[in-house]
Amino acid sequence: MQITKDQKDALNATITINIEKSDYHDKVERALSDYRRKAKIKGFRPGHVPMAFIRQQYQQSVLMDTMNKLLQDSLGKYMTDEKLDVLGNPLPLPQNNLDWDQDNFSFQFELGLAPDFEVNLGKKSVTQYQIIADDAVINRQLDSIQKQYGKLVTAEKVDKTTEIKVDFLDPTNDRKGSSIILIDQVKGKSNQQKFSTAKAGDILNFNTKGLFQNDQDLQAGLNLAPEEVKGLDIEITATITALQNREKAVLDQELFDKLFGPGVITTETELKERIKTDAEKQFAQQSDQKLLNDVIESLLSHTKFKLPSDFLKKWMQQSGENPLTAQEAKVEYEKSEKGIRYQLIEGKLIEKYDLQVKFEEIQNYAKDRIRMQMAQFGQNNPTDKELTDISARVLGNKDEVKRIADEVLSNKMLNLFKKEANLKQKTLSYDKFIKEMS
Repeated sequence: MQITKDQKDALNATITINIEKSDYHDKVERALSDYRRKAKIKGFRPGHVPMAFIRQQYQQSVLMDTMNKLLQDSLGKYMTDEKLDVLGNPLPLPQNNLDWDQDNFSFQFELGLAPDFEVNLGKKSVTQYQIIADDAVINRQLDSIQKQYGKLVTAEKVDKTTEIKVDFLDPTNDRKGSSIILIDQVKGKSNQQKFSTAKAGDILNFNTKGLFQNDQDLQAGLNLAPEEVKGLDIEITATITALQNREKAVLDQELFDKLFGPGVITTETELKERIKTDAEKQFAQQSDQKLLNDVIESLLSHTKFKLPSDFLKKWMQQSGENPLTAQEAKVEYEKSEKGIRYQLIEGKLIEKYDLQVKFEEIQNYAKDRIRMQMAQFGQNNPTDKELTDISARVLGNKDEVKRIADEVLSNKMLNLFKKEANLKQKTLSYDKFIKEMS
């Protein structure tokens, strides 16, 4: 067997594999003998079918199967030995009217090669945000806590904070449902006026078109499917069953103990500090995700290299379960190009900084997640055997292993970016962060 490579350019090559009879003859003969031994053919005793009959029936299919395996094994070994970094899979060049009765064969495969490039994490600066919980965030959270743990009292009139309990009815189709709404959810001055002057027991008439700011409120009110709500234009009734205001809970020891356990928090000042600490932990996660995304986008923008695009389009056209047209493959390539580019960049970083994910790391990550989940249900001290047994069941699912491996790699990338990327620090409040992002 002889294998040669014809380098078309930096990104494309053709592999030619010349196979002689001596490369496959013995394998084919063994396979045919095995067929003869096992064949159950009417009129012949097992193992006594004439070889001529076996050759006539099976030789070409056996030869094709043997040749296919020989090609796969030799091509794979050649690419490994030559350290060829390929994209996609080799594509066989078509051979029309191949004569299977000849002794020697020649096959060709197209290869798309990965480009040669360098990744420079310090080339372009990226902003790393430190988000602080200012008074506005703390006071909003305090207000939310007081409302959540407060009590409902009957309201005499409607204001912006009044919870209006409503029974909705579509009399035509006998569809009904209940909902709690605020005035701000209602669209249009005339509709808001009806609700704002209503009393418990009043029955109001509305048209569904333009009744709410958000279609989800109408969907919930009438128990509709999402597709039923869009463009709905019918007359409905709304019976006001109650008007209630939420009286805020007092910031006292009873509330502190409900929130964090007896004696953990004893003053409003301590509560605010706890809110600030917890909020900034959550903000740090958002900041990290933003940093990860921004460094990736920066790398994609400033790491320039070409791809074997024609080869990849052809490969996409042929590699799926259902073949694509040339136009469909072009569209698929355009959607995938950015992902392909980042996979190559990521591969360079993994190799350069030794970021390979080991199974032990996947297992430890799974155990940590399981430990956190168990703590939520009051199981704070699971044994290592319990964690090992549960993680083994979780990691028995290949999809779950891949998901966890991706998360572990993402964390490694984030830590790498924090250490090696050209970062400029920016401290701002959460509200300013959201405004800047939008």
